[in-house]
Amino acid sequence: MPLLQPHVLPEETLSHPIRIVEPIVDERMYVTQPHLAPLAEFIPYLEKIWQSKVLTNGGPFHQQFEKALCEYLGVKHLALFTNGTLALVTALQALRITGEVITTPYSFVATAHSLLWNGIKPVFVDVDPHTLNLDPAKIEAAITPQTTAIMPVHCYGHPCDVEAIQKIADNYNLKVIYDAAHAFGVQTGNGSVLQHGDLSVLSFHATKVFNTFEGGAIICPDAKTKQHIDHLKNFGYVDEVTVVASGINGKMSEINAAFGLLQLKHIDVALARRKEIDARYRTLLRDVPGVRCVNDAGEKTANYSYFPILVENDYPLSRDALYQKFRDHEIIVRRYFYPLISEFPMYRGTPSAHRDNLPAASEAALKVLCIPIHPGMSDEDVERVVDIIASA
Repeated sequence: MPLLQPHVLPEETLSHPIRIVEPIVDERMYVTQPHLAPLAEFIPYLEKIWQSKVLTNGGPFHQQFEKALCEYLGVKHLALFTNGTLALVTALQALRITGEVITTPYSFVATAHSLLWNGIKPVFVDVDPHTLNLDPAKIEAAITPQTTAIMPVHCYGHPCDVEAIQKIADNYNLKVIYDAAHAFGVQTGNGSVLQHGDLSVLSFHATKVFNTFEGGAIICPDAKTKQHIDHLKNFGYVDEVTVVASGINGKMSEINAAFGLLQLKHIDVALARRKEIDARYRTLLRDVPGVRCVNDAGEKTANYSYFPILVENDYPLSRDALYQKFRDHEIIVRRYFYPLISEFPMYRGTPSAHRDNLPAASEAALKVLCIPIHPGMSDEDVERVVDIIASA
């Protein structure tokens, strides 16, 4: 991840000198790194945008990208967004969710923040200690007359128990919105995991396996729902003189959509390399005592978006000591997800946020360490990471 320093172009080059930046080489290894298509391949897309002067508002690249994504992901309808968080906020609006929503404390804060932005009370339920996804066995006990929906997360891209969650939702007449930010391209035995629930929300942030710099999408079950969401993400406008909802500006730009189209051409190569790295880690870490790899993909089609390990009590170092050891070697690992969402100030006041109600999530948050995985890593990089773990 290059650092930047300012640079001024010569005055004879420009009528007004502009300060630009030049990259400084950063030798650190990061937990992730955006996979970028070759810059030369992106230039023709930019030239078309400059020629058309259509920058946003559902232009030609936006329309092409939506269609291409549907085909790649195996879904019928989706609505593009400027980022995944606005997509989550809008998904809740689209389904008119109110009251209380059952969700996981083990996720990035945007999951629960989207509820607060809609005036909804998050109710935190514990995770399964093996999958680290929302535990269906704990959901029913948290349902109250105010509960209107369930918002699970496909944590690290590994599918939730979608059948069990849907059965509970059907029994109690609840909506299901999946935060599928990690789950791009993930398949189950029945096809795309994104087809489950009432809506699924993707993120195309730079840290994700598939990125458009910034971006997101809502997977819609039918054309009518997509049309409603398209209105909501464009201020509620239907036409020049008709506004049907208090919508927001969540539209993806033509530049992001064009980049997404290009990225799709390279995503399979990137995913294949991630799979190789995942397999290599599992082989090398198999006999390291005190370290447990989370969630082998098995027969599912995974995207290998993260590589989390759990640092158990019989490992020679604490999780945080290993975290610091990596930092000392200029390898930037992350404690995804620590602290739990429920431990941040805006959530501490709710009874469901207490640690005693969330033992599995609390334990995982104190043990988890996500180590580097991205297509730019070499086999030597993988071995260097493992050596630091094994040498303790």
